[in-house]
Amino acid sequence: MSRSDVASSPHSRVTIAQVARRAGVSPTTVSHVLSGKRAVGAATRGTVMEAIRELGYRPNIVARNLRTRRSHMIAVVVPDITNPFYAVLTRGLADAVDAAGHGTYVCNTDGQHDRERKFFQDAMDRGVDGIVFASGETASQVNFGEVDQQTPIICIGDQLDHPLCDAVIPDDETGSRAAGSFLASRGYERIAMIQGPSHYGVARTAGFRSAMQAAKRKVPAERMVRGDWTRKGGYEAMKTLMALDARPDAVFCANDLMAIGALDVAHELGLSVPQDVAIVGFDDVDAATIVTPHLTTVRNPAYEAGGTAGDLLMSRMSGRYTGAGRTVVLPCPLIERGTA
Repeated sequence: MSRSDVASSPHSRVTIAQVARRAGVSPTTVSHVLSGKRAVGAATRGTVMEAIRELGYRPNIVARNLRTRRSHMIAVVVPDITNPFYAVLTRGLADAVDAAGHGTYVCNTDGQHDRERKFFQDAMDRGVDGIVFASGETASQVNFGEVDQQTPIICIGDQLDHPLCDAVIPDDETGSRAAGSFLASRGYERIAMIQGPSHYGVARTAGFRSAMQAAKRKVPAERMVRGDWTRKGGYEAMKTLMALDARPDAVFCANDLMAIGALDVAHELGLSVPQDVAIVGFDDVDAATIVTPHLTTVRNPAYEAGGTAGDLLMSRMSGRYTGAGRTVVLPCPLIERGTA
């Protein structure tokens, strides 16, 4: 091994030229092997790949990004990284863009508008190739500058005033209507709802109210309480409901984590589920089949939403699609299990 074949110091980066010398080919041939854009004979390709392995060559991503003006990174903005729904959604997105060499990084906003604006600006400063907003209601607070409008955006759950924005919208309203109608059809009379925070989950509340109206079930204000999308929030909201003089015989929760918190309260009070109180969630996270009884819920297709977002982004980033904003609506079916 000649000294010219290896980096001059332990911290130096192996170059294409050094790979070329080791393989006995030109740097251009090495570039063709790495890019895959030009045909290279199998024997030559094998020699080059062997040299790459021996020298430990890794492409200079920064240089590539400067040359192509692409970062090959997608920012995913979520309101709560601890919510398993967003983990599954991000996995679906990552699987959709991985084959094209794109990576993802997650920005957790805690549902705060100022943090979202900060992460949005940070993503733009980093030169990301695309952004996925996994909370359309929060994303609507962002103002886009002229340069920002050149970056494709996918919004999960809503549309944005952005020329390159596509939307993936789970049909929350229809799913919630199905949940409410299901509870009414089972004969429950005092049906309550644990909603999300104010101004969030509006479609889920609308679907529930529509079902109650159709079933001629009155839902007084005291039976419409709010949680914060967490198990603890659902627990506290359920305690409030169970303290009512005429406590509910069924509760629809705007997400599964709050439904699991509600189930905790039912167990603490010694109530039989669903005989004493029925509970229905929304999202169908993995934990829905771990709790006892298994949670009846509405399936929010997280993985499919992420995958669809990735496909829409790739079509814009590759130039295959340059038209107006598109909207893809995903169904949210009711999944009957043991809590209702």
